[in-house]
Amino acid sequence: MNTTKADEAAIEETLLGLVAERGAGKTICPSEVARALGGPHPDGWGPLMQPVRRVAVRLAHAGRVAILRKGKPVDPDDFRGIYRLALPGEAAGSGPGSQSGV
Repeated sequence: MNTTKADEAAIEETLLGLVAERGAGKTICPSEVARALGGPHPDGWGPLMQPVRRVAVRLAHAGRVAILRKGKPVDPDDFRGIYRLALPGEAAGSGPGSQSGV
C-alpha cells in the first residue's frame, strides 16, 4: 500500500507501455499515465502529473517519445498547457485526423 508515490522507473515503464499500446499515429494523455499508477481518484493521480511531465521531457530528449501540443511536436524544454504523448516519428502530423483544417 506504499505505492502512493510512483518512482520514475515505474512512470517511464507505464508511459512507454501506454504509448506503444496506443500505436503509431495515436497519442495518449499524460493523465492516463498518472491514473494507471495512482488510481481513479484525483487525490491519487493528481500529484503524479508533474513527475509524469518530468519523465516525458526526459524521454523526449532521449528520442523515445514525442510531446505534442495541438497535434504538433513541441520543444520539450519550452511548452505549456495541455499536451499529448506519442511514439517518436509519428508526431509529424501523418496520423489520421491530424489535419485540423489549418
